[in-house]
Amino acid sequence: MKSYGFIEIPSVTAAIEALDTMCKTADVEFVTWERKLGGRLVTIIVQGDVSAVTQAIESAASKAMKPCVHAVIPNPHEETIRMVNISASRISTQ
Repeated sequence: MKSYGFIEIPSVTAAIEALDTMCKTADVEFVTWERKLGGRLVTIIVQGDVSAVTQAIESAASKAMKPCVHAVIPNPHEETIRMVNISASRISTQ
C-alpha cells in the first residue's frame, strides 16, 4: 500500500518548486495536481512509501516559498484512492 502526500500552496510557481523539492528529497512519484481560483491555489499529490512521502512533504513545506498546508495519509481509504485517481485521470502525462 502506498501512502499519499498532499501540499496545498498559493501559486503554480510555488507548487512546481515544491514538487521539485519533493522529488529530489525522497523516492516519491507525482500523482496529480489540482488548480483552484485560476491557479492561485494549487494542490500537489505525490505517492510512495510512508517514510519517503513524509520526508518529501516535510522538506517541501519547510523550504516552500509561500505558506502552505500539507498532510500525509499513510494508509488511504479506498474512497480516498478513488478520488485521487479521478483527479489523476484528468491530466495526461507523457
